[in-house]
Amino acid sequence: MTEKTILFEQAGRVATITLNRPMSMNAINLEMMKELGDCFEELHHQHEIQVVILKGQGKAFSSGGDIKGMIQGDLDLEEAMTLVARYIRLLYTLPKIVIAQVHGAAAGLGLSTTLAADYVIAEETAKIAMNFIGIGLIPDGGGHFFMQERLGNVKAKQAIWAGEVMSGTKAQKIGLVDEIVAEGAVDEFVQSMVQRFSHAPLKAMIETKKVLNERRLPELESVLLKETEGQKKMRDTKDHMEGIRAFVEKRKPNFKGE
Repeated sequence: MTEKTILFEQAGRVATITLNRPMSMNAINLEMMKELGDCFEELHHQHEIQVVILKGQGKAFSSGGDIKGMIQGDLDLEEAMTLVARYIRLLYTLPKIVIAQVHGAAAGLGLSTTLAADYVIAEETAKIAMNFIGIGLIPDGGGHFFMQERLGNVKAKQAIWAGEVMSGTKAQKIGLVDEIVAEGAVDEFVQSMVQRFSHAPLKAMIETKKVLNERRLPELESVLLKETEGQKKMRDTKDHMEGIRAFVEKRKPNFKGE
C-alpha cells in the first residue's frame, strides 16, 4: 500500500493503520478519506490479517474533519461526503477485529471513525466529542448511527445536541468508550489485547461480527445518505456561517436558529 496521510504496517496477522497528519492533529481531509477507503478496501481481500489497530500520529487520534479546507472554501462537500460514506462502510464491514486506540482528541468525524471500530480503548485524559453542533452542522461519517447504537435514541440525540467535550473517563461511563487507561498507557494496553487475541478463536469472532454488522448495514447506509442530504442543507444556514466565523475568531458563536 502506498499512502501519504496514513501509515500502514503489518506484523503477522495484525495490521496497524496510523492517521498521519500530526501537524493538523490528524484532521481528516479529502486525501485521507480516499486513502482510508483504499486501505480498507484492500484489507477486505487480505485474509491473513485478522486484527486491525487504528490510531493517530502525534498528539491526537483525530481532531475531526478538515475545517481549514471548509473555511478556505476549497472543500468539495459532495466529494467529501461520498468519500466519507465509502470508507466508513468499508471500515464497519471489515472482516477483522478492529481496535480504535485513542489518545488526545477524537472529535467530530474523528469520533465517528473511532466508533465504527469493534473496541474503543482511550486514555482517561482523551478528549471525546461529537461536536459538529459547534459549527452548526450535523454529525456525518455515520455519527448518528454509531451514537444511537451505543447510547440509544434519546441519549444519542441529547449527546449530539450538547456537543460536549468529554474526558475518556466520562465517555467510558456513558458507553462511548469500552476501556480507559492511564495517560500514555494506551499503546501497551492495546498490545496486550492483541496478544490475548493471538490465542483466541478469531475466525469465530469475525463470523459473529459479520452476522451482527451485516444485519445493521442497510440502516448505516440509510443514515449515511440522510447525513449527506442534511449536511448539504446545514452548509447553507446562517448558523453554520456564524459557527465558522466564531471558530476563526476564537469566540463563542451566537446562533439564532436560522
